Amino acid sequence: MIDFKSKLGRKALRHLKQEYFVWLTTVDAKNTPQPRPVWFTLEGDSIVIYSQPGAYKLKHIVNNPYVSLHFNTPDAKGEDDVIVFHGKAKIEARGEAANKNNIYMRKYRTGIKGLDSTPQQFAEEYSTLVRIKLLSLRGW
Repeated sequence: MIDFKSKLGRKALRHLKQEYFVWLTTVDAKNTPQPRPVWFTLEGDSIVIYSQPGAYKLKHIVNNPYVSLHFNTPDAKGEDDVIVFHGKAKIEARGEAANKNNIYMRKYRTGIKGLDSTPQQFAEEYSTLVRIKLLSLRGW
């Protein structure tokens, strides 16, 4: 369990609450890390993302559910607010649709509109819910 009351934990929690995207890194069949930015929400001790059902990240998760997540740093040298989570991802076959997830819609309704999409269309295209249980945190 991550201690969000520690100095690093409070910093990480602030990022989880304020950042628009997080970098999700999965590992492909050749054991090569594959980072990609994803929209996310924090729900309890887990990160929730939505994916297109044919995305490579889902194949990677099936083969190896252990992932990492990190944020961009706010300074030019990349030395401040380094936050890296490790977690275990699970694809939820019967997960809540994105357009029914109030937390997700509050955060990304404008972004979805910017894609020239409606919440319903987005939910149909990004129909696979992935829940990542946060296991550890490191950074400074």
